[in-house]
Amino acid sequence: QVQMVESGGGLVQPGGSLRLSCAASGSIFDTNRMSWYRQAPGKQREWVAGITYGSTTTYLNSVKGRFTISRDNAKNAVYLQMNSLKPEDTAVYYCNIEARSDPEGWRNYWGQGTQVTVST
Repeated sequence: QVQMVESGGGLVQPGGSLRLSCAASGSIFDTNRMSWYRQAPGKQREWVAGITYGSTTTYLNSVKGRFTISRDNAKNAVYLQMNSLKPEDTAVYYCNIEARSDPEGWRNYWGQGTQVTVST
C-alpha cells in the first residue's frame, strides 16, 4: 500500500515564496513522472508542472520563471519551489506521482492537497 504526504502550504504575501513537498512511501519499487496540479475555488483542477525520472521539466506558461519543480528519486519525493507568488496562484495544490508497487503495479497516486493563499 502506498501513502502520500504533502506539506508546505500556507499564507504568504504577494511576491513571497513557498516550497511544497510531497513524498510517497510504502512498497514502492519504481517511480516515473511526478507532477503538481492546483485547484482554485470554483475552477477545475489544472496541471502546473511536471518532471520526468531523468529530471526533464515542463511548466504551465503562467508559472514559468517563477516556479521550479524538482525531485529526489531516493526518497520518492517531489518538490515545488514557488517564488514571486501572485494572488492568482491561490489554490489547493496536489502532487501526483506515477509509481509501481506490489501488488498494484503502475498507478497514479495523489497527495491530500495543501492550501496556498497569496494575499495581503
